[in-house]
Amino acid sequence: METGRRRRRVFTLASLALGVLLAASIGGFIWFVGEMPTAVRDTERPTDAIVVLTGGSGRLTAGLELLAAEKAEKLFVSGVYHSVEVDELLRLARNAPQELACCIVLGYDADDTRGNATETADWMAAQNYDSLRLVTAVYHMPRSLLEFRRRLPDAEILPHPVFPEGFRRDDWWAWPRSFGLAVSEYVKYLAALARGPFGG
Repeated sequence: METGRRRRRVFTLASLALGVLLAASIGGFIWFVGEMPTAVRDTERPTDAIVVLTGGSGRLTAGLELLAAEKAEKLFVSGVYHSVEVDELLRLARNAPQELACCIVLGYDADDTRGNATETADWMAAQNYDSLRLVTAVYHMPRSLLEFRRRLPDAEILPHPVFPEGFRRDDWWAWPRSFGLAVSEYVKYLAALARGPFGG
């Protein structure tokens, strides 16, 4: 009888712990999705630099448009493949004006978001810059801000989300691709958070 009671007690405690963990995960996910921007909140304020994170459609075009509008002195593109040059990027961006080439800097060292933040922090320090407009996909923005604020704690960072056609921001839960992207980014965000306040 005693053994049976212990088993029931252990089962009850395990079920309770699992329920709390599940509730916390769901609550955290809902919070995370709420942290995804719904729009670009500040389109006018200039910064020292515009930083584009490679890896998704529309990011480079948005960055070049901001540079053409003189919203920053330079555009830094982080996470570029080693064989890619500025002229090729301009061609890929639907023949963006060649005169922008002088103000574009490519970063080749980053392989992930953490690397983007480190690479950008090193470049910002070399340029003596202390403000940037961060351009990346809306679903990628919470994790990007987490990593960038760790590496650039004293810098002003303006989020400038891009809204890819493949991601439905307002009704993500009704679209399998959007739901999958949101879940994937949430898991990656938790992994980044688990590294501690300084990112390991």
